[in-house]
Amino acid sequence: MVQQSSLGDGSSVADVLHERYAGRLPAALEDLAGPEHGSVELPLHIVWSGLRTYDLDRPRQRMGFYRTVLAEGQGADIARFLNRDLLLAQWPVMRTMISRHVREAWEAAFPELEHQPSAAA
Repeated sequence: MVQQSSLGDGSSVADVLHERYAGRLPAALEDLAGPEHGSVELPLHIVWSGLRTYDLDRPRQRMGFYRTVLAEGQGADIARFLNRDLLLAQWPVMRTMISRHVREAWEAAFPELEHQPSAAA
């Protein structure tokens, strides 16, 4: 059973996580001007161990890249590394692979994400 922990100020852990991810969102999906193809290396503040270079032309690597940036990237990283069209195309699958807090923050800010038809990654 998962409990909703409460912090000393009355906020729940879920509230804090939602605010953390919501604070990193771009103003608009059009601000996502990252690459669509090729090899991309993420900086250490996003990936501190393991795979750091991803080939965006390989669907599994692209999905891992997006999951990592969504979870660990700051606002500037998200705008720099994510691409609007790729995010929209991958969202139906990706939304099942990321944390609830990340998914809810993005879908609350960008309702068009909730209505993306399923597509291959």
